[in-house]
Amino acid sequence: MTFTVDHTMIRVEDLDESLDWYQTHLDYEEKGRWEADTFTNVFLGPEDVHDDGALLELTYNHDGRSYEMGDAWGHIAVRVEDVTEAYHELMDEGVEDYRPPEENPGYAFVKDPDGHEIEIVERDYGARWSLDHTMIRVEDADDALGWYTRKLDYAPAGRWESDTFANYFVAPQDAAEEAMTVELTYNYDGRTYEMGDAWGHLAVRTDDLTEAWETLMERDAEDYRDPESCDMNYAFTKDADGHEIEVVTAE
Repeated sequence: MTFTVDHTMIRVEDLDESLDWYQTHLDYEEKGRWEADTFTNVFLGPEDVHDDGALLELTYNHDGRSYEMGDAWGHIAVRVEDVTEAYHELMDEGVEDYRPPEENPGYAFVKDPDGHEIEIVERDYGARWSLDHTMIRVEDADDALGWYTRKLDYAPAGRWESDTFANYFVAPQDAAEEAMTVELTYNYDGRTYEMGDAWGHLAVRTDDLTEAWETLMERDAEDYRDPESCDMNYAFTKDADGHEIEVVTAE
């Protein structure tokens, strides 16, 4: 059973403003849209995104609500060939100066109109601005790594350890280089996190929703929103820290 990372969902307060930001600054194009009575979902990505690449889902609720960012959700990261060049290109376009590469050799950060952090990383593969990883914070690294290893069959895809924290990257076994990875950040000081609601979920893609859900249940994943409750279109479980994981089928 393969659980390829399909998309990461964030909530936005002004859909037109967010669409303009991503389409103007990251050259994203609309890949799909779903309109409901109370909300709109728009899927975005580069024109030449890889078949196994992940998309960004913007969710806009029509009731004008606002959101709390929380700190259990960290950021998305996008790929470029030259971080310094890309960062200053964004500065010339009027993007907020947040964390320049001069302070962080090898990477930089900007924010979108809703305050979601976007890391810029150097890669020699994948479409420009394509999603490289999504970072979430975990309270127990062993539990988190065990969940992604046992429930989704994910394998280590890199790690970086410092004096105060560690970053662990995981991805489906034999994933394409251009596929998005999940970054689990563990701080050594034992802190806890607030989930907030500005970030929604990670989504993983599989060929057979029913079979995938049965596999997850056999592996003791949380039965959060089963396929039947979602009209057999998708389902949701949660990881060890309560981050929502949507299960969708390949189109």
